[in-house]
Amino acid sequence: MDDAPNAYADYEPPRRLRGLPTWLASEIARRGQRLVSEGLAQEGARRQHFSVLTSLSEQGAASQAALGRRLWIDRSDLHAILTELEGRGLVARVRDEQDRRRNVVALTPAGRTVLNRLDKRVDAAQDALLEPLSPADRRVLRRLLEQLAEGA
Repeated sequence: MDDAPNAYADYEPPRRLRGLPTWLASEIARRGQRLVSEGLAQEGARRQHFSVLTSLSEQGAASQAALGRRLWIDRSDLHAILTELEGRGLVARVRDEQDRRRNVVALTPAGRTVLNRLDKRVDAAQDALLEPLSPADRRVLRRLLEQLAEGA
C-alpha cells in the first residue's frame, strides 16, 4: 500500500479513530517505519540489517542464538540475515573458542563503516518524522514515549 504514489489519497478515517492515542501511535509508527525503511534502502539495507549491526556494535559479538534472543529474531530469519551481511563483508561468523559447536558473530571494520552511514540515514528519518516539532517538543515527546515504553 505504501508503494503506490497515492495509496492514501482516499484514506479518511473517522474522527473517533483519529482521536485515539493507539490509532495516533500506530499512524506515527507506520510513517516512521516507512521513512526509516526508505533511508536504509538507499544504502541497500533493511531494518533488520540495521538492528543486527547496531546490536553487534553496542553489545558486542555474540553467538547466533544469543543474537536472535537479543533482537527477537527467529533463528531461520537470523540465519538468512547473517548470510546476507556476511556476503557483503559486514559481519564475520567464526567458531567460538570456548565452545567449538557454535558460531560467534562479530561486526567487521566494513560493517562499522556501513553502520555509520546507516546511522545517518536513520537520524535523517527521525528528523523528517519529527520535523513539525520544535526541539523542546521533541524532547518532551521522547520523554513521554520512554515513560510509556517503560510502563509496558
